[in-house]
Amino acid sequence: MSEIITIKNLPENERPQERLLRYGAESLSNAELLAIILRTGIKNENVIQLSNRVIKTQGGLNGLLGSTAEDFKEIKGIGLSKTAQILAVAEISKRFRSYKSGVDYKISKPKDAADLVKESMKSLNKEVLKIILLNTKNVVLCIKDVSMGSLNSSIVHPREVFIEAVKKSAASIIVCHNHPSGDPTPSKEDINITCRLKECGKLLGIEFVDHIIIGGETFISLKEKGIV
Repeated sequence: MSEIITIKNLPENERPQERLLRYGAESLSNAELLAIILRTGIKNENVIQLSNRVIKTQGGLNGLLGSTAEDFKEIKGIGLSKTAQILAVAEISKRFRSYKSGVDYKISKPKDAADLVKESMKSLNKEVLKIILLNTKNVVLCIKDVSMGSLNSSIVHPREVFIEAVKKSAASIIVCHNHPSGDPTPSKEDINITCRLKECGKLLGIEFVDHIIIGGETFISLKEKGIV
């Protein structure tokens, strides 16, 4: 019976951990970095080979960092423990690149809002709607997920959008959602929902500042388009 090959079983000059400490993390491939996190391979496949297969299966590093637990269920060699390890690192990466933890983050222009959520949304394979809650000085109070799935009026109900704003006594909100296709061009439904939410905001006394659509590395502000 073949044994499970760990990093320690590899020749010393091939061990990712030793190479990282000697030459720096930037010298390692994506598969080698993932191998350090996963630690062990499986029968007939060392940890670097396993890591390389996982990255390819998920469509590259961006796909890996945008994956959910469900995405790993059918990947041989990735059980619950390794799934949790990957998802934890992915979340740390998103938080580091997207959120200004412990520091006030002020929204002065649409790009500020887009930069705040883009890293966590650009690689998602489903549409997700988030709201950014702001105080009277346009400082971010928090960011909340509202819905997941195709964006339409039956899923995006004003009640779900504004309930957190009321709870947090937010002065205004910015709605953000992603287009998995990578094209941020607003659909007719996107525009209809925007207009509906803007009117509801007026009734509640909570300003609807903007609707940001993320498409890969790009974004569109419906405020800049004159729709909000």
